[in-house]
Amino acid sequence: MERIAIVSDIHGNMTAWEAVLRDIRSRGIERIFCLGDLVGKGPDPVQVVDSVRETCEYVIRGNWDELVAVNQDNENFTWQAARLGAERLAYLKSLPFSHQFELSGRTIRLVHASPQSVYHRVQPWDEMEKRLAMFDAPADHPDLGEADIVGYGDVHNAYLQHFNGKMLFNAGSVGNPLDMIQASYCILEGENGRDRNKAFNLQFVRVPYDIEREVLAAQQANVPSLDFYIREIRTGIYRGLQEQNSAEE
Repeated sequence: MERIAIVSDIHGNMTAWEAVLRDIRSRGIERIFCLGDLVGKGPDPVQVVDSVRETCEYVIRGNWDELVAVNQDNENFTWQAARLGAERLAYLKSLPFSHQFELSGRTIRLVHASPQSVYHRVQPWDEMEKRLAMFDAPADHPDLGEADIVGYGDVHNAYLQHFNGKMLFNAGSVGNPLDMIQASYCILEGENGRDRNKAFNLQFVRVPYDIEREVLAAQQANVPSLDFYIREIRTGIYRGLQEQNSAEE
């Protein structure tokens, strides 16, 4: 039986990533697929990129990976880019948009945010039409048919939903979870081949990590939007909602 760890949205949080890697290895899992957003927000983009390149079998491109590689106007991106250097930025820019494979007779497709774009955000509570569109062919391979199972990241909310025999799941976030403050990842289990009668399993895993150690690392690095980042990892409240709450107060 194949066992594959699905991780996403590490966001330069090496403290959380190390904790997740330890958990994956303690389970004897050797295959790791990453759904993007290696960088952004956190203080250790270089270490995370280098570690992901070394440990992950497949890595797809997230919106932060793309923006850090091309945006020259926003300190949240330029601060990261200055540390990453030209070679790592070229690597992030070159990452594929999607990845597809078969497991227990099911076509599994992985994207960062949606099949349409790394910027097209889909939440678990969005209208049905928007969630069903997650099974459409991806932008980089429009010739492909619908997938049976779609996994993604981006929204930092781990969940699983079923639609008439199809399955949509979000792996949550390793380094910037916004549902609870423990790092999140998934484990896929199944058999190689086209036999749908073979067992298939999806497991969600939450991993505690030393949040205050990460706070200290962010403070020492003086990351842009430092206060927002600290409140996000301490509370799980998205920075956009932090700004909204401050304005209402």
